[in-house]
Amino acid sequence: MTERARTRRAFLGTLAATTAGSIAGCQSQFNPLASTALDEHAAAQFRQGPLNQGYQDISVPGAVERAWELPTNRGDHTAAKGSPALAPTGDLILADDTGRVRAIAPDGGVQWATTVTQATRGSHGTPAIANDTVYIGAYDGALSALDLETGRRRWRTELGDAIGASPTYYNGSLYVAVEHAAPSGSVVAVNAATGDVQWRDSRPTDHPHSTVALDREHGRLLFGSNDGYCYAWSFPALERVWRYDTGGDVKAPVAVADGTAIVPSWAATVTAVDVTDGSELWTFEADADVMCAPAVHDGTVYVGSHDDRVYAIDLDSGAEQWRYDTGGWIIGSTVATREHVLVGSYDGRLYALDRDSGTVSWAVESRGHVTSAPLVTADGIYYAERAVEGDPDRPGMCYRLVPA
Repeated sequence: MTERARTRRAFLGTLAATTAGSIAGCQSQFNPLASTALDEHAAAQFRQGPLNQGYQDISVPGAVERAWELPTNRGDHTAAKGSPALAPTGDLILADDTGRVRAIAPDGGVQWATTVTQATRGSHGTPAIANDTVYIGAYDGALSALDLETGRRRWRTELGDAIGASPTYYNGSLYVAVEHAAPSGSVVAVNAATGDVQWRDSRPTDHPHSTVALDREHGRLLFGSNDGYCYAWSFPALERVWRYDTGGDVKAPVAVADGTAIVPSWAATVTAVDVTDGSELWTFEADADVMCAPAVHDGTVYVGSHDDRVYAIDLDSGAEQWRYDTGGWIIGSTVATREHVLVGSYDGRLYALDRDSGTVSWAVESRGHVTSAPLVTADGIYYAERAVEGDPDRPGMCYRLVPA
């Protein structure tokens, strides 16, 4: 049996066990066949699920080494780049700023590559995978669906002028923030089978590219925008509920845990907001802008800042538990695992920090700025980086790390 076949069998076994133990949620009001014709939950999506918590229930090795690297991103736009997603096939699905989407085998071989856009900035999102389909948005304002096995396009829907956010999948619908040229914005729900727009609200302004969070327990859909607000709608009714003004651009995904939304802001703050009524619970002040996607697990928030630091913050009180200075901006995504926090930095390194103390377990040198969310699987750690600024001959890479 090949490595790819073994990986696929192990992944499908885990997925089946997870699905069997899950609790069925509310059905989308827009697609009455969603629960039978389409998957209820995504097999993979950005931040490990619709709450954007960024936690993976897995351990990382005590030491690592690089197994391979693959040229990926070409541009030096400072936004975070797309992150690898693990498909049921065992392949990685990665969108990049060249405008292509690729299926990459664990050995680094490219299974297929599809160009979804010719836009200069390509795609900065992470694919959602469901229904044997890859869903991804791009900076041409279109959302595309690709066949998982072949990469063939199934549909393409133009939604606005740009999509910098990752799509969020639930029960046959895709929810995504869209940028418009005013500068303005909207949020849409799209039928995953057909690409038809089911719902749109033009309430947000100023280029929203924060990935949508869905809190089904408390009945909320929410995300942030460059206008400084975190917006909330009821779910699944999708009626406007509240908005919270952070005082600075909200560019990163909002994480949700225990009825609390964790909102990073360019006001140099991380704010905890009650998802039900939008009231402020606490505000943590960093020393510079915060555009890092926070990870939340077991009562602690892990988030980075333009002040070069990673912070561990108590979810209930907002009190700082520890900090670590990486020596470079942190604008990507923190990922929490069982014992560690993984975070990439503008200093060109991917760090594994001890979750309890913030001490460095290991750090790996890369070529460019590490701004994707690292993905931890049974066979390795995968992550992507931005290209080296001012050097078109040095693209950003996608890496695989394995135990040393």
